[in-house]
Amino acid sequence: MKIEIWSDFVCPFCYIGKRRLEEALEQFPHQDKVEIQFKSFELDPNAKRDTDLTIHEILAKKYGMSVAEAKKMSNGVAEQAAAVGLAFHFDTNIPTNTFDAHRLAKFAETKGKAKEMTEALLKAHFTDSKHIGNADFLRELAVSLGLDEVEVAEVLSGSKFDKDVRNDQAEAREIGVQGVPFFVLNRKYAISGAQPVEVFTEALQKIWEEEQEKPTLQKFESKDKTSYCSDEGCD
Repeated sequence: MKIEIWSDFVCPFCYIGKRRLEEALEQFPHQDKVEIQFKSFELDPNAKRDTDLTIHEILAKKYGMSVAEAKKMSNGVAEQAAAVGLAFHFDTNIPTNTFDAHRLAKFAETKGKAKEMTEALLKAHFTDSKHIGNADFLRELAVSLGLDEVEVAEVLSGSKFDKDVRNDQAEAREIGVQGVPFFVLNRKYAISGAQPVEVFTEALQKIWEEEQEKPTLQKFESKDKTSYCSDEGCD
């Protein structure tokens, strides 16, 4: 079974949804048969790498609300995060552009470190209040995961994996992704948003059962004697 996940590293519900899926997988008896692939998605491709605005100010402007209302909204999201064991610190959160983070994640995928990099970037942004748009921080993070510093520096200083990120984004548009997280299971089913654990559990079980069903052939034949050949001869 393959699960493709479109997400962004500055999307709080992407982190929450990831945890809920992981919880469902822990209860799934066939989790060793599940392959997960992370796909790139930018909530705001035009976001600045560096800004003096706080996340509350950005949200207030985006949704046409007061900063106080934005803080209240963020607190509600933080409560949902806490329910799945995540600590979100919006007051010290550093808004940024995530394109380079996505490129780095694509590089990490080529080294078998996509899962580790995705978790590290989400934690760095939401829990540790790190600047995940900053090249120096991204390099340090990658090296801490065992990636080669020279290769990482080459990726971050150039345009490697630009196309990979753009391809994921184009694919998202093609299949109608309107927001993230967006989960595609076996290219057959989709789960939009950070759904409850029960939704993921039900989907995993349903798809697993479908995969185990052997196709049966329905015969169409006349009432007359049928002529055919077998290993015993022709009749």
